[in-house]
Amino acid sequence: MTIQSIIKKAVKRLELEGKLLTPDFYAEAFCKEAQKAGMQSEDCNHVDKFTKTLNKDFQKELAQYRIKTIGELSRFLISKLNRTKPTICSELLEAQSAFTKRILQVVEVLHNAEATELAKQSIKLLSSNPNTTDLEQFRQYWINFITTYDDTFLNKLGSLGSVDSNNLRKTVESLNTSIGKSKSITGEEELRRIATLLVSSFVPSIASSVNEKIANLSDKIKSNPSLLDSVSIESEIRAVILLRIALDKESVKEMVESLDGVLDKLSLRLIEMIERSDDSTVEIQQIKIELESYNEHTISNFALAHKKLFIIATALEENTQLLSRDLKNHSTEVTALSKKVRKLERELEDAKNASKEDFLTKLYNRRALDDFMGVKEAEFERYGHNFSVVMFDLDHFKSVNDNFGHEAGDAVLGAFAKILKKEARSVDVVGRFGGEEFMALLSETDTEGGAIFAEKVRKHVEKARFMYKGERIEVTVSCGISERKKHTSLSNVINSADEYLYKAKKDGRNQVAYKK
Repeated sequence: MTIQSIIKKAVKRLELEGKLLTPDFYAEAFCKEAQKAGMQSEDCNHVDKFTKTLNKDFQKELAQYRIKTIGELSRFLISKLNRTKPTICSELLEAQSAFTKRILQVVEVLHNAEATELAKQSIKLLSSNPNTTDLEQFRQYWINFITTYDDTFLNKLGSLGSVDSNNLRKTVESLNTSIGKSKSITGEEELRRIATLLVSSFVPSIASSVNEKIANLSDKIKSNPSLLDSVSIESEIRAVILLRIALDKESVKEMVESLDGVLDKLSLRLIEMIERSDDSTVEIQQIKIELESYNEHTISNFALAHKKLFIIATALEENTQLLSRDLKNHSTEVTALSKKVRKLERELEDAKNASKEDFLTKLYNRRALDDFMGVKEAEFERYGHNFSVVMFDLDHFKSVNDNFGHEAGDAVLGAFAKILKKEARSVDVVGRFGGEEFMALLSETDTEGGAIFAEKVRKHVEKARFMYKGERIEVTVSCGISERKKHTSLSNVINSADEYLYKAKKDGRNQVAYKK
């Protein structure tokens, strides 16, 4: 059947249904006739195409309402937007979800007085219509508890009598029993002990709180110690250890900033001790004036002057001894503080060097890219060394997070970073520009060379198998390219590459765009 015959039937259908020949009515009639004739039309599949980009809850709701046309889809989405405040709802729902999850995990081990009290406070909090700040604060309390909680003391109970379920630790520690013959430690018990020790090492030694990712892995290992026999857990453990170090470094930075306040207080204390002797000095000066005014007619006052001098000398001696002791004590404190400052300066220097690496992808971060661009620009201005900038952006990355979760999104970013690093030369610089956007600085490369590199990366991504929990994730990338010689400044080169990246996404994604 031809297009002309389908058009005629669509018009005829409108006449029979008594509908006006409007664009919307015509499009609906045309698609029905095309489907009836077994003909596929791109314009008739817009609703299905757009529906697949929404999350699963929206897709189920659309199916219930039997949305068939773009107009119906638009009205549905508008009504949803009118009833929703995205920022407030999403933040509150995420906070409540994480908070409730922690409570459920702790309920499994509620044989501890501290946990019981914290649970009571949390129930009161939930009943008081809390805001996101209150929920985040209590969620952190639960994370700290479940991560540091150690229930190995329950092994002491054995088959002994009844216990106080409200405070098992007190019950166990009060028992006075003899220990029988020692039992050999099984492999399972050994793994459990190692798991407990490993989880304890995850807790930041300087930082005051535990990160969500650390808490998740700790709970995972504690609930199933046999995972330590698996090779797959090694990368997660390494990542958590690095994260723990990063949290400690951040706390070190905050401690250094607070040292100024401590030093100010120390200075005030020293001044206060010195000022304690000023009163005595004034008294001595006053007595000196009185002694100079004494003569043979006032010799009877000498005994009084001598008494005052003795009192002042005694006070000076006491103040001097006290000042000497205080100075010695504070000298020790100053020495200890100096050692701490030197240690913190070294750690800050290490943190500064490490800050050029993106934690997730292990590529250069935005700060490092800015430094490299400055170097490339200087080489261009002085020696005329040309270079190209290639911008990459993962297509539909938000849908990956929505459909598979943020952990899957992180896995995709890490996998793409490995592809980008593999395709780059040793003289090239690749890094994460921000979010799902990446940048490559290609030395001694024009636009055509940049296009060859970008196309290799694009094909590699298109053919790669991005897997997460046994499910494949389809991933493509869009690219924009620009070279330095064709622009008047570095900022113009970057803006140009970004514009071509936008063009590639606008023209359908999964392609390379540049000025040919």
